[in-house]
Amino acid sequence: MSTRARLLVLVLATAVLAAVAAVATLRAADRATERERARPGDPVAAAGAVTLHRPGRLLFRNLAWGPQRDRVSSVPLAGTAGVRTSAPVDCLRFHAAAGTGICLRAVDGVLPGHEAVLLDARLRPVRTFPVPGTPTRARVSPSGRLVAWTVFVGGDSYAAGAFSTRTALYDTRTRTLHPNLEEFTVLKEGRRQRAADHNFWGVTFATDDNRFYATLATGGRTHLVEGDLSRRTVRTLRENVECPSLSPDGTRVAFKKRLPGTPTAAPWRLHVLYLRTGRETAVAETRSVDDQVLWLNDHTLLYALPGDFGADLWSARADGRGAPRMTVKSATSPALIP
Repeated sequence: MSTRARLLVLVLATAVLAAVAAVATLRAADRATERERARPGDPVAAAGAVTLHRPGRLLFRNLAWGPQRDRVSSVPLAGTAGVRTSAPVDCLRFHAAAGTGICLRAVDGVLPGHEAVLLDARLRPVRTFPVPGTPTRARVSPSGRLVAWTVFVGGDSYAAGAFSTRTALYDTRTRTLHPNLEEFTVLKEGRRQRAADHNFWGVTFATDDNRFYATLATGGRTHLVEGDLSRRTVRTLRENVECPSLSPDGTRVAFKKRLPGTPTAAPWRLHVLYLRTGRETAVAETRSVDDQVLWLNDHTLLYALPGDFGADLWSARADGRGAPRMTVKSATSPALIP
């Protein structure tokens, strides 16, 4: 056999051995992944029909590994650890109420981006809006009429000092889109305020489909603002309030508050503000929560914290008593169908 032939045989043999090794490595990795997924207590998701009219359900973005990851999923409130049903709807942020859903999702293509998709009660797309940044917050009013979403258009973290947001509101009845809350008039103590650095996020709606609350950041400070949709105004109420969530009875706002002396990347503590008296109560959750909480009822808050597969949903009492507890593993962006 010639030297050239020997070299050719050697190269082919090396290539075959490399291919065998690669296949073995991939199979071992797959087996390891399956073992990871098969751990006792890990969530199980199965494809199925999810609607917004089935009462007593909790909906969320599923983060459990597998083919249903990132899909809108549903479990009964009475058994949140059970098998979750997943719809063929992928979202980065999700919320729903009274038969209306909002899904903020990525868009692939030559020019990747993001969009806000209005969903009907069967989670079918009704209308799509392009959004100019990375999704971060989404909310539907209790009646299902009003929808709001927030995206980062510069920076990507509320913990960082330098970021910019864009918050839009949409009226499903009049089909009116307010593409940027920064176009609303800001009132402070009755006087109009103008600033180039106004940023809004974290809208939460009252039951009258006109009033709403949100966060306004300006001058290095955050403010709770109350908005009037018909007048296109917002007025400042209180400093150091972020991501408000109005209670079902309309008397309190749960929010995250920056505490002095805390790490820059984890500065928040959950509080509840009584709107009539101005009294604040710290929630028993002592970990930093970077989320807009959901009220499960008049007494219980639900929120996301980092978990093994991205995030887990935890719950805590709104009155500051008790202790937090894990409610749904591998999940985020919850919505309640009461």
